[in-house]
Amino acid sequence: MTQGGGNTPPFVLSGVPPTMRSDLNHEDLSMPLSGEAIRLMNYIDDVAVTLRRILALVPTLTAEERARIAEHLEQSKPNAGDVAKALAGK
Repeated sequence: MTQGGGNTPPFVLSGVPPTMRSDLNHEDLSMPLSGEAIRLMNYIDDVAVTLRRILALVPTLTAEERARIAEHLEQSKPNAGDVAKALAGK
């Protein structure tokens, strides 16, 4: 089937699909991650989504609410800093 009466197909793929390009920024591929490491990375992604939701709601809070939530966040344990230290082996 052609478009407009010419010999051009109705769709044309231009170049290589983005997932097949060699110029994509890849992490170190020398050692594959274990299922547990991938699961932990997914947990981190879930935490990031939750933090984005919190940030989206911050403008709706009163000054008192922001202060109380900030205090609660600072006192929560473990926190991201604790996890970063454990991952760094400290």
